Amino acid sequence: MASGVSPTEFLGVRRSLTGRVWRSRPADEHDTRDHQRRMGLSEPLARALASRGVSSDQAADFLNPTLKALFPDPSSFRDMDLAASILVDAVVSRRPSAVFADYDVDGASSAAQIVRWFRAMGQDLPIYVPDRILEGYGPSPVAFRRLKAQGAELVITVDCGAAAHDALIEAAAIGLDVVVIDHHLMRGAPPPAAALVNPNRPDDSSGQGHLAAAGVTFVLLAALNREARRRGLFEGRSPPDVMQWLDLAAMGAFCDVTQLTGFNRALAAQGLKVMSGWRNIGLKALLDVAKSQGPATSFHAGFILGPRINAGGRIGRSDLGARLLSTEDPDEAFNLAQELDALNAARKDVEKSVIDEAILQIERDSNQDPGAPVIVAAGEGWHPGVVGIAAGRLRERYRKPVIVIGLDRPADIGKGSGRSQTGVNLGQAIQSAFDEGILLAGGGHAMAAGLTIRPSAIPDLRAFLCERLAAEMVEAAAQDAVEIDALLSPGGASRSLYEEFQRLAPFGPGNPEPMFAIADARIERPIAMRGGHVRVTLVDPSGARLKAVAWRAGETALGERLQAGGAGLHLAGRLKPDDWQGREGVELEIEDGADPRMAAV
Repeated sequence: MASGVSPTEFLGVRRSLTGRVWRSRPADEHDTRDHQRRMGLSEPLARALASRGVSSDQAADFLNPTLKALFPDPSSFRDMDLAASILVDAVVSRRPSAVFADYDVDGASSAAQIVRWFRAMGQDLPIYVPDRILEGYGPSPVAFRRLKAQGAELVITVDCGAAAHDALIEAAAIGLDVVVIDHHLMRGAPPPAAALVNPNRPDDSSGQGHLAAAGVTFVLLAALNREARRRGLFEGRSPPDVMQWLDLAAMGAFCDVTQLTGFNRALAAQGLKVMSGWRNIGLKALLDVAKSQGPATSFHAGFILGPRINAGGRIGRSDLGARLLSTEDPDEAFNLAQELDALNAARKDVEKSVIDEAILQIERDSNQDPGAPVIVAAGEGWHPGVVGIAAGRLRERYRKPVIVIGLDRPADIGKGSGRSQTGVNLGQAIQSAFDEGILLAGGGHAMAAGLTIRPSAIPDLRAFLCERLAAEMVEAAAQDAVEIDALLSPGGASRSLYEEFQRLAPFGPGNPEPMFAIADARIERPIAMRGGHVRVTLVDPSGARLKAVAWRAGETALGERLQAGGAGLHLAGRLKPDDWQGREGVELEIEDGADPRMAAV
């Protein structure tokens, strides 16, 4: 190791081509040795397990997460028993009820679970999903009045409602009971609902705040079965088999980018097993139109199925995803899947246009400060349905929180979405901006937020967030590192190594996908692909070769260096299966690169 290089710096990389330091992912040595001895793991895998904070007594449940071992007591959630009682009452009395859902995957998969449970109990519930453009996020007084006029006496909101004070006050005034199932952060006292189940409400003690709404809903299904059994409703008949809907809970967990730890990890892992049977005809229809196949993986959920389900809420009809996931009609499933697939293709074009325009604004306009802790970009006509995706892409590019706002000048309104950097609580900052009167509406999670604003207030929002997030961003930037699990060579990248580390799957927040480093690779056969992707072949001194790809890297420093080819480049990335023409190999999905001549500067 070179003089002056910190022991934590991997391969001496202090500044990579994306501006980050490389570090060995820290692991407790005692736990590493215990994992080797007790679980029979290789040293690299045992170290990777320990580096994810898994202690010796947690290893078995982590490597084989089961619902039996990790399922929480539903009664530990505030209002869960009350909600179950109200909903079972509705089943017994056949009370006119409806489901009100958010328009994303988490909302759709939550709604589908509720609808399927009620259907199994002999009652069909209509689904109401607000239009993203016309109605915005969550319940409104107008929507509740509409549902009341249609005959509903009880509404179950899923993935929304916990902050809908005005709507719930209106519901109480018109005699509409509302049960809220949510997971979003809350401000102050809960709004007046018949029951409000949210592990992130201040007075909840379940410890399950990392669940998506679909996970909270799955726990509700267990509570519903328990309450119905207590009342003797299953005498002479079997209770609804909620395990068959675990695939829907997993969809919410993956697509809402939740922490895959504890019970949520078990939901995701076991949900993928259920999904692999492709019994949900909506998911199977989507899989078919996407021309995909095989056992379900987190990639299927997050990158094949999820974007298509979301497409309806982004640029199409908002209820398409919920209808797809809840239908039992094969013809309807096929038609909905075809429509969502077409909308997803159109969404990609709209998204690219917004991102390209935002980059031009950020990098060329004089009002953008490169040293600012947050980027706020706004443009007229930017589609509100894709600003969240655009913010995520730009966050990856600039390594700081980004908010993208679509402006409607005639209406004097801007609707935006933000994505944050690890260590920066953007949702809390947006809530504070709302409390200060800068926003018309706003809220979210630590890593994501949504807002509504007058265009004239955007400079005030930028100034407020820059001041509010400055200290957090300094700390986050210092911690923004590529953490390496192991060093390998192109010749050492094998399918068996990939499969060994797959024992840590499913991956996501709280359990990052293993990151491997390759030192001093020679870059051969660089190919610039459509979409800004770059494909190369990595060659080690022995002549062993490994295919690699860097997604959306074409116009970045990393992409330019890869396209230049030549020797002497350190690379960091994730191993992926390469099954082209049945070869059962692997390739490297490149995350970062570093020139050894400049990396220690």
